Amino acid sequence: MMAETQRKFVEGNDAVVDGAIAAGARFYAGYPISPSSEIAEGSSRELPRHGGMYVQMEDEISSMAALLGASLAGKKSYTATSGPGFSLMQENLGLGIMSEIPTVIFDVQRSGPSTGAATKPAQADIMQARWGVHGDHSIIALSPSSVQDCFDLTITAFNLAEKYRTPVLFMMDEVIGHLRESLTVYQPKAGQIFNRIQPPADMDSADFRPYNYDTDMPAPMPAVGDKKFLMRTTGSTHDTKGEFKPTPENINRVTHYLTDKIEKNADDITITRAYRLEDAEIAMISFGCSVRSAITAVDILRSQGVKAGLLQLVTIWPTPEKQIRRVLSRVKTVVVPEMNLGQLAGEIRKLNDYGCKVIQADRTDGILITPRQILDRLEEEK
Repeated sequence: MMAETQRKFVEGNDAVVDGAIAAGARFYAGYPISPSSEIAEGSSRELPRHGGMYVQMEDEISSMAALLGASLAGKKSYTATSGPGFSLMQENLGLGIMSEIPTVIFDVQRSGPSTGAATKPAQADIMQARWGVHGDHSIIALSPSSVQDCFDLTITAFNLAEKYRTPVLFMMDEVIGHLRESLTVYQPKAGQIFNRIQPPADMDSADFRPYNYDTDMPAPMPAVGDKKFLMRTTGSTHDTKGEFKPTPENINRVTHYLTDKIEKNADDITITRAYRLEDAEIAMISFGCSVRSAITAVDILRSQGVKAGLLQLVTIWPTPEKQIRRVLSRVKTVVVPEMNLGQLAGEIRKLNDYGCKVIQADRTDGILITPRQILDRLEEEK
């Protein structure tokens, strides 16, 4: 049993393992890949101590398939990877979305494309996270900026996966994965853990439907093999009983439902953090490791008499549209620090109906973006 609270000095990848176990995860299937391999190593050591199972698979394709199988059997499951492995997971990730199978995928991002620079940080997978799966769909993706986040938000990721019956993506980066900081590990109270809804005990088995497309919330999910309720699943478009039904009406209904259950619940799902935004005239909007440099840049500007602030996107997908629009409508300039060629900046520009100037502060050389670089970009655009 985990102690009620415990203080550690660990890296982000280690904190993820602690968070997964605290959330009730008991199955890991994966294939080692830097800079995420410490998550696999820690899981192989810690899961058996808590009645769980670690399986090293032959590749990331089979890893994702094993996660879905374990989740269907009733276990909270997870894996960790980086860009190349994340690419291989996309087909079975789509199966998880269509079949509404909760699981969590940790992508510790590194430079690419292809093998890229295997140990160098980047934040260039966020569009892959949103659009890597073919077809119309929605997704939940979180991004931590500290070691404590790696623990806390891992619990949040599992809760969201279970509540909305969907794979959830945890978009870390090498900086946060290998950063060492103090961590408070705690045992969540019962009300802080969400487990998938089960059918009412008094429900007649003939009345049970494993899918429900008439609301914005998923149907109850018993484990495959339940003695009373039949849990069907398929990657093909199916009806509420899980049977193949590719009629135009049902295709349209399922497609909208898979999107609406996330997008229409964005207020419940999205998490943002504001820093010194109350009277800001210049705002940073950032995520992940770049937030740390953006905070320092804000403090420097404030020391110079410039009214600056920061909006941190803890949830990248679904887009925290209300919060971003609120900032765009109130400030004159937005600076977007990120370790890619402007993926988040492009999304912010789509929402900019307010004449706000949007400045990209990019870095793509495998080195953490610095506060000075952010300030230099702001100065260049004056």
